[in-house]
Amino acid sequence: MPEYDETRLLADECAAEARYFVETTVEVASGAAPESAIPLLLLATSQVQLMGARLGAIADVVLVERFEPDAPDSDVDPLREGIARLFDGLDEYADLEDPVTSGAVTSGSLSNDLAIITEALTHGLAHHSAGRTTEALWWWQFSYLSVWGERAAMAVRVLQGLLAHVRLDADEETVADAEFDALHG
Repeated sequence: MPEYDETRLLADECAAEARYFVETTVEVASGAAPESAIPLLLLATSQVQLMGARLGAIADVVLVERFEPDAPDSDVDPLREGIARLFDGLDEYADLEDPVTSGAVTSGSLSNDLAIITEALTHGLAHHSAGRTTEALWWWQFSYLSVWGERAAMAVRVLQGLLAHVRLDADEETVADAEFDALHG
């Protein structure tokens, strides 16, 4: 039974990370604490990216039954709209269609990326909550490799870029005054 225990432990750890991401993203989309939206989303997305990387690094999770019933529709539109409103004017970004096979430039959207990730993680959380840990792991692994892993990578890139601009594009005199105060305060 040790293998089952390891599977259950991994599923529980992934569920905790998925839950944290979903809760953080929903809270940010609601407009709570807009001044900390970028760092909160950067942290949550980076952490869930680690979860996906763990799932990508293990052998394929294989289901006993090869059929999964349709998931109930999850309505991520309010989340998408809340994030888009919060990042008005900054939501859209340049993206590559596929950095491995094509250099074609396309566009992306931070709000769409976060909604896609939330939807996939929520689907896995439904399996986990119902006690179907193998199905949860399978779903998170499959959807990480096929959809949300790439979206998480782009979201982290965009959020890190936004944070860098916020922190580094400050007025030189303001930065100098802050440095002086820090050194002589």
